[in-house]
Amino acid sequence: MANRTEEGHAQAPDLDKREPVAILKLLAEGQQAAARAVDAAIEPLALAASLATEALRSGGRLVYAGAGSSGLMAMVDALELPGTYGLAQPSVVVLLAGGTASLADLAGGYEDDRDLGVRDTEQAGVGAGDCILIVSASGGTPYALGCAQAARAGGATIVAIANNPGARLFEMADVAVLLETPPEVISGSTRMGAGTAQKIALNMISTLVGIGLGHVYDGHMVNLRPDNAKLRQRAARMVAAIASVDPLEAERHLEAAGGSVKLAVLLASGVPDRATAQQRLDRAGQSLRRALALGDTEERR
Repeated sequence: MANRTEEGHAQAPDLDKREPVAILKLLAEGQQAAARAVDAAIEPLALAASLATEALRSGGRLVYAGAGSSGLMAMVDALELPGTYGLAQPSVVVLLAGGTASLADLAGGYEDDRDLGVRDTEQAGVGAGDCILIVSASGGTPYALGCAQAARAGGATIVAIANNPGARLFEMADVAVLLETPPEVISGSTRMGAGTAQKIALNMISTLVGIGLGHVYDGHMVNLRPDNAKLRQRAARMVAAIASVDPLEAERHLEAAGGSVKLAVLLASGVPDRATAQQRLDRAGQSLRRALALGDTEERR
C-alpha cells in the first residue's frame, strides 16, 4: 500500500525559489486541506469517543500512544484532560516512544522499536477495561504496532488513528479512524498536515468524552480544575452564568463548594449544603444538567 504521507506535493517543485508570502500561502492551503480530512471520519470518531467514555465511566483508563510527532499530538491532548475536564490523573496514561528523553530530543530511533511499544504497554498494565488511542501518520510505525499488539493481548479496546488508507495499524483496531490527508508540502514532514488532522481528531474525541461524562453544560467546562487565577475567575463566571447569580455570590458558592463549579451551581440553585449537593450530583452520574433536573423533580413532589 502506497504511503501518501511520503509522496511529493504537486506544487512543491521550486518551492525554495519562491517569495516567502507565496510559500506561506501554499503552507496555509496545505493545513486547511489537512483539516478538511477530518470531515470524512466523523462516524468513527464518534464511535471512538463512545468507547473511551464507557471505559472511563466504568473505572478503566484512557491511554494515548504514539511515536515522534504523532506521539506529541497524543501527549498534548492527554495532558489537557485533567485540568479541562477534571479527570483523575491516573485515569489518563501517555505512552510516548522514548519517554521523557523524547521531550528533549525527538530522536527517530525509538519509533522503529516494536518491542519497546510492547514493553511500554505491558508495563503500563494496559488491559481489559482500558481504551487506548494509538496514533501513527503512516499507520505502520513499529512502536505503534507494538503498543497495539500488547493492548490486544491484554484485552483493551483499541482505537487506531492514521493518515494512510490500508494502514497496518487498522488491522488490530476495534475502531479505525482514517484521516486521509494530502501529501505534505514538505514531503514526509507529518508534523504539518497529518499532525494538524490528528490534533483536530484527538480534540474532537476528548471533547466528546468530556460531554459524555457529564462535564460540559451548554458550552461550559463545568468540571475544570481551577488551579490558577485565570481558571478561578472562569469558574466564577460559569457559576454566575448558569445559576443566574451575581459574581460575588458566585464566588461565595465556589468557596463553599471547594472550587467545584458543579457543586457551586447546585448551591446557588437552592441546595442547602455541600454534602447534599454532592449526593445529588452522585445520583445524577456527575451530570450537572441531570442534577439540576433532579432538584426540579424533588420540588414538584
